[in-house]
Amino acid sequence: MAPFVTIRNLSNNPLTLVLVEHFDPSPENAFQMQNVTLSLAAVTNSVGLTNSTTRRSVPQIDANATPFATRELSISLPPFTVVPTDVKPVINKPTPNPKLHFTGIYLPDTSFVALYNTSHLDSWMQDLPNDIPLGALSIPGTHNSPTNHNAPPSVRCQAVSPKEQLENGVRFFDIRVQVPEPYDVNSDKLHLVHAAFPVALSGTKYFRDLYNTVLQFLKDHPGETLIMSLKREGTGKGTDEQLGRILKNHYTNPQEWFTEPRVPALGEVRGRIVLVRRFVLEEGLKHEWQDRGWGIDAQVWADNTPKAMCPSGDVCVQDFYEVLEKPTIEKKIQYVNDQLERSGCCVLNPAEVQPLGEKKYPLYINFLSASNFWKVGTWPERIAAEVNPAVTAHLCQKHMLTDDGQVKDGDWSTGIVVTDWVGLGGDWDIIRCIVGMNSKLAPR
Repeated sequence: MAPFVTIRNLSNNPLTLVLVEHFDPSPENAFQMQNVTLSLAAVTNSVGLTNSTTRRSVPQIDANATPFATRELSISLPPFTVVPTDVKPVINKPTPNPKLHFTGIYLPDTSFVALYNTSHLDSWMQDLPNDIPLGALSIPGTHNSPTNHNAPPSVRCQAVSPKEQLENGVRFFDIRVQVPEPYDVNSDKLHLVHAAFPVALSGTKYFRDLYNTVLQFLKDHPGETLIMSLKREGTGKGTDEQLGRILKNHYTNPQEWFTEPRVPALGEVRGRIVLVRRFVLEEGLKHEWQDRGWGIDAQVWADNTPKAMCPSGDVCVQDFYEVLEKPTIEKKIQYVNDQLERSGCCVLNPAEVQPLGEKKYPLYINFLSASNFWKVGTWPERIAAEVNPAVTAHLCQKHMLTDDGQVKDGDWSTGIVVTDWVGLGGDWDIIRCIVGMNSKLAPR
């Protein structure tokens, strides 16, 4: 028999569960936990609860369905707490005409519900304070972001387009480009690639088109920002220095980009792209910004690392990617969770936040991606199918809690969580979990 429901309120609002309704599932819905569902239909402040799609199938309840059992109760759900209940396993049903909207993530294996403030993924940054450094935020990202096209399975890393990723809350893009040959400093052409391979079987895809998509999104959502990591890959003789010159000449104007070599505060970069540089600079660009360089410096980090700080001190990364056999996935998941906790334990002191201050709030970049080209079971989609749900469960149940359930000190930031294959079948649970952790920093 499945355990009773446990609820974790990861929003910054005190809630009260007052009504549970049980329904018969529709005949066409196959589900191992029969005859149960939950409507958090009337919470004390008229909260609306929406159900995100999970990887595990759950039944849909017809709008005209009548519950076969109703139970009134009063269970307090204080902010950021875990509350056991005596409610049988259930899923969530929206409340009509709510004053506030929340998201419930339901984990059927453990009958666990986590509640998040994540109702507007397309504009989740707009209500956060301007003075928060980007390093203190919880930011969803994607690995090899434009690789949603038809391509070999070892190359393709994403289920949906960059535009759809942006609309569903992603605010970090990992981009790999190739400098075309022959090199022409007067040309803006950069090819999108994944390692040595083009991102699509249908022909060359260009950085310019991706860039235009990003600019349009930021124009439509001026309260948001996008952190863009750029790295040179591909074949041929193109160099890092050539990549930097093309970007400088044809893309990175100050109205649309932040290229100063430091981690900015959110208010400095709304409506703009923040450059994270993973390439070597030519001599001229080394003298930008009073000889401090150009872009947040992530040029060097340890290869295949569970934890490494870049020499600049602005980026701390987990990028363990050599999953040679399927059992290694568990090691990968542990490294991801460790990095989540490192980021979460950081504490933002507003008095120390200065645009050019000495205090650093590094970007904790946490890659969920891994693969082994020679093993079908460890291609990106297969890895994501195991890593994404495991990390979602960790964020819902364990992030910033000790083994005995005590809340850890810190701001609960996840850092930048760089994912593969998000949005597959409408599953944005992991993105909602990451965005929801910003509740610790959001005004009530």
